[in-house]
Parts: sequence; C-alpha cells; structure tokens
Amino acid sequence: MAGKRIQREKLTIRRMIALYASRCPDAVADPEHYVSLNAYADKRLDKCVFGEAKPACKQCPVHCYQPAKREEMKQVMRWAGPRMLWRHPLLTVRHLIDDRRPVPELPEKYRPKK
Repeated sequence: MAGKRIQREKLTIRRMIALYASRCPDAVADPEHYVSLNAYADKRLDKCVFGEAKPACKQCPVHCYQPAKREEMKQVMRWAGPRMLWRHPLLTVRHLIDDRRPVPELPEKYRPKK
C-alpha cells in the first residue's frame, strides 16, 4: 500500500503524461504507448527504495528507470512541467516543494559493501 506522497507522485506523473500525449506535437500517435509508460512509472514508484521519504527523481542517487524510459520521461517532464502550473497548480506547487527536500541517506540494504 503506497502512502500519500507516492500516490501524489503517481497522480502528478499521470497528469504530466496525459498532458504531453494530448497536446505535444512530438507525442507518439499510439495512446497505448503512454499507458504503458505510466504503468512503468507507477511500478517504479511502488518499488522506490526510499519509500515515502523519496527525493525528486532527478536528485535520486538510485536511478531505477531503464535508460530509454528515463530519457523519455525527461522529455515528457520538460515539456509538460511548465504547462502543469496552469492546468494543475496544486500538484505543481507540491512537486516543487518536494523537489527542495533533502536527499535522504541510502537505506542500509542498498549501500555498497566495503
């Protein structure tokens, strides 16, 4: 069961992907592509090693996305991010506040062995 922070992250990503898919001229014509991208992002959030204390993904020391998916998500966020302020202002402000949170220490079981 995901907490409030993870649920809010999922909602923010869902809205960003939907905005990108419906409005961006560079978007892929296949809507199923974005459904699978959103499912992938949700799965990654569910498995985040930091849980509710997670930092913003761009600041995270653990990159859990596949390189191709990560680049695609960056593209979606770069395009949709500025436009989110007008369409979903509360989600945008909460995301910006979360972005300023300090990066927590990596959990013990994920630290490299010495």
